[in-house]
Amino acid sequence: MTDTAVRNCFSANYAEARAKFIAAAERAGAHLEHYLLEGIPGAGGETLATDVALLGTADATSLVVLSSGVHGAEGFCGSGCQVALLHDELLLSQARDRGVALLLIHAINPYGFSHIRRTNEDNIDLNRNFIDFARPTHNPAYAGLHDLMLPAQWPPTEENARAVADYIATHGEIAFREAVTTGQSEFADGLFYSGTAPSWSNRTLRAILHRHAAQRRRIAWIDVHTGLGRCGHGEKIHAGLPGTPDNLRLTRAIWGADVVAAWEGDSTSRQVVGHAVSAVFDECPQAESVGIALEYGTRKMTAMEALRAEHWLHRYPDAATAAEQRAGIKRSLRDAFYVDDDEWRGMIAGQCRTALLQACLALGN
Repeated sequence: MTDTAVRNCFSANYAEARAKFIAAAERAGAHLEHYLLEGIPGAGGETLATDVALLGTADATSLVVLSSGVHGAEGFCGSGCQVALLHDELLLSQARDRGVALLLIHAINPYGFSHIRRTNEDNIDLNRNFIDFARPTHNPAYAGLHDLMLPAQWPPTEENARAVADYIATHGEIAFREAVTTGQSEFADGLFYSGTAPSWSNRTLRAILHRHAAQRRRIAWIDVHTGLGRCGHGEKIHAGLPGTPDNLRLTRAIWGADVVAAWEGDSTSRQVVGHAVSAVFDECPQAESVGIALEYGTRKMTAMEALRAEHWLHRYPDAATAAEQRAGIKRSLRDAFYVDDDEWRGMIAGQCRTALLQACLALGN
């Protein structure tokens, strides 16, 4: 694809991304379904939905899944990858000729995509929400950091910065990162909140899998994320269950020896419990399932600081400076997860195409 063709696959906002996805899916002859998030409008008043496009037959034994927008604001990248696939007639024919069905799940978190939040309409981080709620996420270390990470004043005062630095000096960088990012269920207005029950997106994703994947024998899932790693590089992170070396070997057999596993300590991402791809192991026990989070690096900036600022805006919407800072904070969060540059978009689309082709070749007849 030319730079212009690739650029046109990506969008400036959720409404545009949704329209492009639906149009491309219709053009490709996909079966379309729409799961509406009722009663909650988008940032521009638009309807919010998770849209699903299926290419291939319902009885195909092999299924490749490409999903976007688990972390809403990261959907700018994932949506572009999906639209690029729908315009890629050669790759679509490769899948069709090998008897591989393709399932594209667009904007798993439509609220976050539209409102430029990483979290959903209930401030839930969806990659912490797919857990057994009889055993909720307990992270006592976060309690001591909650008010430090989301202070009443933004930008933080020098006193706040010193307090965070003192915590890191006392406990170490790794312990600090684990305390903040592991997930927690006690502070509903906090960072990396897991929720206390399955979210709308959780229930919707499981319904999609039950409808379209419950009879498949082999499933390969690519879940697109951004914000970690070198700019433009797509790190392939094992998205199977933690501590499953046999599944990791299967995953590497499809996507290569450079698939990394957070539970082995060789990924830019820390190990978390409750990620969305894990739903396939619950809903499709009949299948041999593998998955990766395709994590693309963005420009060198501190994504954590952008997240803190946006969460501050959510926690203190009536703060004296909230209104004047809102546009800049939202812009910074978008920039933390999406690079508005043709070279970056080309790198992203190319690597995603390679991962899709690898999956189709591995699962095909």
